[in-house]
Amino acid sequence: MCGIVGLLVKNPALRNQLGALMVPMLVGMTERGPDSAGLAVYTTPVSERHHKLSLYSGENAVDWSELLSRIAADFAHSHEITAQGNHAVLISAADPDLLMAWFARNAPMVAVLSVGQSIDLYKDVGAPADIADRYAFKSLRGSHLVGHTRMATESAVTPAHAHPFTAGRDFCLVHNGSLSNPHLVRKRLEPLGIEFETDNDTEAACRFFEWRLREGDDLKTAVQRGFSELDGFYTFLMGTDQELLIVRDAFACKPAVVAETDDYVAIASEFRSLAHLPNISHATLFEPKPEEIYSWRI
Repeated sequence: MCGIVGLLVKNPALRNQLGALMVPMLVGMTERGPDSAGLAVYTTPVSERHHKLSLYSGENAVDWSELLSRIAADFAHSHEITAQGNHAVLISAADPDLLMAWFARNAPMVAVLSVGQSIDLYKDVGAPADIADRYAFKSLRGSHLVGHTRMATESAVTPAHAHPFTAGRDFCLVHNGSLSNPHLVRKRLEPLGIEFETDNDTEAACRFFEWRLREGDDLKTAVQRGFSELDGFYTFLMGTDQELLIVRDAFACKPAVVAETDDYVAIASEFRSLAHLPNISHATLFEPKPEEIYSWRI
């Protein structure tokens, strides 16, 4: 059992309140996911020649300024870094694939959580409220976000196993449920050169969908292909730099509620995480139907 939350702000005037509106949603899912939590937020994109890398150092003490100096010594590009405890966001004009390879060689204690032009990603172990305070989620600004609280059932409680999972650029996924065939999915993708970082079943779904996006599918088409490839129970919530999407499996046994107004679209596993939102009493409320894809664009 896990908790998912999503929020897309239609009204640009509310984008400065994105984090403040989201934190009660995430904390409201604590009983469904007390062991770890995470959040992907989509902010104003950096320029076309830059990328953002979300970094995580875990229990390792990292001097982020010194790390930036080392990067600058090896890459003749513009770089800047903003740190928040053991997380940091690096903005760089260097090739992101080369940067990720550099981290693997020169700073293996630092994990690259996400890459893109809009996405910032935070995840850690502990109670959702503590994680929200640790990384100042209330102050986050942006157009939309995807969040998750985890109750581990099939893999370890570590930051790497926490959600959201990411792959490619500006793509993330959270999952409530359990897949029965993640190893078959891995066996199909690994010969294509797709590498996995954990044994979590959700990562298999994330990398499957991102592979289909790279092959030319739009997100809805990729999800439709998933109906025949991914076996098990799931509510998937996905984000890209332009879109928020939710889908449930054919049995729809994992809960989800959507609330939509002229100002926002909000999604949670249970209504209690939506009850505080402005004008919620006049929102259109519904439960997503089995194997029906719902998506909203910014």
